[in-house]
Amino acid sequence: MDDIKIYKKIELNAPVMLAGWPGMGSVAVNVVEYLQKKLNAVKFAQIQVDPLSTLDSVVVKDGLATLPPPPQNIFYYSKDPDLIIFEGESQIAGQGGIALLNKVLDVALHFKVSAIYTGAAFPLPVSHSETPQLYGAVNRKAIMPLLMRSGVLPMDVGHISGLNGLILGFAKERNIDAACLLATMPQYAISLPNPKAAFAIIETLQKILGFKVNMLELGEYMKEMDEKMALIEDKVKDVLTIEKEEHRPAQAEKKVPGYIVDKIENLFQDAKKDKTKAMILKIELDRWDLYHTYEDRFLDLFKSTK
Repeated sequence: MDDIKIYKKIELNAPVMLAGWPGMGSVAVNVVEYLQKKLNAVKFAQIQVDPLSTLDSVVVKDGLATLPPPPQNIFYYSKDPDLIIFEGESQIAGQGGIALLNKVLDVALHFKVSAIYTGAAFPLPVSHSETPQLYGAVNRKAIMPLLMRSGVLPMDVGHISGLNGLILGFAKERNIDAACLLATMPQYAISLPNPKAAFAIIETLQKILGFKVNMLELGEYMKEMDEKMALIEDKVKDVLTIEKEEHRPAQAEKKVPGYIVDKIENLFQDAKKDKTKAMILKIELDRWDLYHTYEDRFLDLFKSTK
């Protein structure tokens, strides 16, 4: 593996790889940074990238401009469960980014990883006070049921920008299962760190992969950011496009955002055509504590028609 510096020889049994680069809300990179710290993951390798392929600015100090050092791209490992954690210091566009992805996948193949997970933000017109919902994108359909059992909904349409998304496509070309967990967050705050979204992704990864970490430190950071977000949201509330809960009894009673009620209606229509979609609908109803409100209608989906 050229351009990959190995610091420590390790042996792992079909590890899962967790990968993250900076992006909206710093979600993915916060996930891998926190897990690396709390799992006491040990640095064992690093990708050496072409410094010229990563440049998009110069560093200025006291009026003097200099070229910045190349970004760090480091691999860590932990045992029980066997994990490889990859952290990329910055997004790299174009051919440089593709070269980096292929080197990450070279390491994945070398250690026979069973799957790769990344994270990302899913910006929506929601309030900071809402609990993030997780959506999933996968590079092979058979992976989705595993995510759905942990409360992840399939991402219907859209795109995932940057290397946190691109790795799914490149991993598929190398026959490696990969998934991206996307946590909802306010679209007006994509430039701010969102530890609540990272918290939600880590909680779900724990369910999927069967490990446990202390979430206290991230929880404290989440509370601190929530206070700041409340002040920001109060200042910009007149221009937010958060949908109002006004026209449906269930919506008013449960204080469910309008876009969720509309989503539930769409899911009912999908489930009428394809009963296998009812599982997605049930997850959404349970998440908003609305199953009893819609119970009769839900059960009607399964009544035989003559």
